[in-house]
Amino acid sequence: MIPFLHSTTYQIFGLTLQTWGTFVAFGFVLGTSLAYRRAKQRGLNQQAILDLAFWIFIAAFLGARVFHVFFYEPAYYLIHPWDAIDPRQPGFSMFGGLTGAAIAFFIYARHHTLDWIQYADTLVWGLPWGCGVGRIGCFLIHDHPGTLTHFILGVKYPDGTVRHDLGLYLSIIGFLTGGLFIFLNRKQRHPGFWLGVYLVIEGLIRFSTDFLRILDHRYFGLTPTQYLAVPLVIIGIWFISPSLQKRG
Repeated sequence: MIPFLHSTTYQIFGLTLQTWGTFVAFGFVLGTSLAYRRAKQRGLNQQAILDLAFWIFIAAFLGARVFHVFFYEPAYYLIHPWDAIDPRQPGFSMFGGLTGAAIAFFIYARHHTLDWIQYADTLVWGLPWGCGVGRIGCFLIHDHPGTLTHFILGVKYPDGTVRHDLGLYLSIIGFLTGGLFIFLNRKQRHPGFWLGVYLVIEGLIRFSTDFLRILDHRYFGLTPTQYLAVPLVIIGIWFISPSLQKRG
């Protein structure tokens, strides 16, 4: 089992910083850096990658917060509306962030007449690694505790119980997905392939692992993320399908 490592804040030169926010920031910088390098390799506009990263960061932050407020804790925020816009308050949804990021991406790509599928493939190349780092922050603050387990990667909580910890699992999956990308990159892939692979993996993983969560709000037995995961998988398969048809 994994020991309960816990950190919500830390101090540097007298400044108190958020552990979760630090890892998310590092993850975003890493993902952007990898996408920037990938753009150079593919002959794409690297400045556009940086511009997109800026707008995606803002839109993802807003989308993650809005999605959480409206779908995970609506009753609480009806009573405490000012907390909804307080960035110090916990509660950011990954899929809400992806939705916000997608909106910002398509607005920018349309305005600048970019070959959107090429740029989407390039940006998504760094996303698994960024998520892998960012989710370490989720693991250290333990904001996604799961059900009881005897699994070898279960985390022993202070009360003596051993639980699934979704932050840990999603961090590991992020790094494994990044490794899979490197493995699959040995061959030339058609436009949309990388986006499709990421959507399928993310959709399947989130749909399955959300059953292990114990704190998330549910609608008819499923979390809001699970409802979004289904169309993500379908869209992802559609993007991958040209290579599947080719093999067939």
